[in-house]
Amino acid sequence: MGDIKDKLDKAYEDKSFSEIADAPVAALQGVSEDDAQKLKDAFNVKTIRELGTNKYFLWAQAFAKLAE
Repeated sequence: MGDIKDKLDKAYEDKSFSEIADAPVAALQGVSEDDAQKLKDAFNVKTIRELGTNKYFLWAQAFAKLAE
């Protein structure tokens, strides 16, 4: 997984991509349990997969790319 490991909490470094996608967003390095709760409250996002496929995040990413 190379440099992907430094994007995850230690407990998830050796997991498969599928396991990581289904992990809680707090498994991402720098995302606290409090941050994860806020994402859940605001967007009903509980997993990394849900974060990565959330329509609002995808729309924002598209606008950012188009603005480049």
